[in-house]
Amino acid sequence: MDKHFKFTNLVIGLPLFFVVVLWFVYWLEIRFDFDFVQNGIYPRTFSGLQGILFSPFIHSDIEHLYNNSIPVLVLLVALQFFYAKQSLAVVGYGILLSGFITWIIGRENYHIGASGLIYVLFSFIFFKGIQTKYNRLIALSLAVIVVYGGLVWYVFPSPEIPGNKSISWEGHLGGLLSGFLLTLVYKTPEYKKVLKYDWEHPDYDPLADKFMQRFDANGNFVNLPRDEPEEFASFYWCSLPICYTVVAHKKNESKRES
Repeated sequence: MDKHFKFTNLVIGLPLFFVVVLWFVYWLEIRFDFDFVQNGIYPRTFSGLQGILFSPFIHSDIEHLYNNSIPVLVLLVALQFFYAKQSLAVVGYGILLSGFITWIIGRENYHIGASGLIYVLFSFIFFKGIQTKYNRLIALSLAVIVVYGGLVWYVFPSPEIPGNKSISWEGHLGGLLSGFLLTLVYKTPEYKKVLKYDWEHPDYDPLADKFMQRFDANGNFVNLPRDEPEEFASFYWCSLPICYTVVAHKKNESKRES
């Protein structure tokens, strides 16, 4: 397993805890006949601001809760395993930012459900994997887009059909934008590729590379041109007079004694 990715109890524990809280809130609503819908996001009203915190935990019915629970569980597991250092911040700020965007652009109705958080997780995992250029994270991005790529269609306005449940496309759009913005805020230097070779650097010039100079434009191996030797004059002359002194050569040998 890659040294960057470590399986801990939080990889399963944190997503399970979050999903259990969702179901517990819904159980409270059913058991004690509460109506938490009014605690959702109501755009451009002061009281509707409370929904930024509470709306991800409120669901209209069991089908709504079930449809959100599985994607939340899967995407939170992926986030906690591959982005353990950033997971809590992404979830926390993702809920706040996506909820605030929904509060600004949403229709005048209560917006509830964890679908905004789903789009935050989906967007962050997909775009961050592409940005890191790390092979395993790119593979994760491709897996996410294959499994949940259809979510993209629900960020566009859809006509309301009488008798059918209305989808908060504003919350989906807010979550998608929030996840992308968080990829720009939270860096992952631990996944940055270490450049080992000169040709990996952005300022690499193949024309100055001695090895690349061995190949022509067609990729054929060629010998480097030899440097021409410098030409020297065949003789030298000097205008100054030269005087030679002849010195007799005497051997410095000791004479033999007779």
